[in-house]
Amino acid sequence: MSALAPWLDYLAGSLVLLGAIFALLGALGLARFSSFLRRLHGPTKASTLGVGCVLIASMLVFSPGPQASLHELLITLFIFLTAPVSAHLLVKAALQQQPELRPAAPPTERDSPN
Repeated sequence: MSALAPWLDYLAGSLVLLGAIFALLGALGLARFSSFLRRLHGPTKASTLGVGCVLIASMLVFSPGPQASLHELLITLFIFLTAPVSAHLLVKAALQQQPELRPAAPPTERDSPN
């Protein structure tokens, strides 16, 4: 493995640090939020962004020259595509099991007293 340019080393280090912070915030959100629907925000938003930052840093450090590593790019793409879809399916299953979780419909113009 060859030595990186200093600016590339700082960029990769800051991406790993930022990714670790986002992953920690996602894990804290998963542990601390009160309901199932609120707990989904931690892993689907913050943790996905954290894993994406770490994978981009890995792509910068371990690429074999000027071309980008395709493996990390594909992993990042698949994570960014599958996390929202799985969260959507989990919410649909939860609403089917417990219909009382569904929020009330917003008032329409017919419902207003004017």
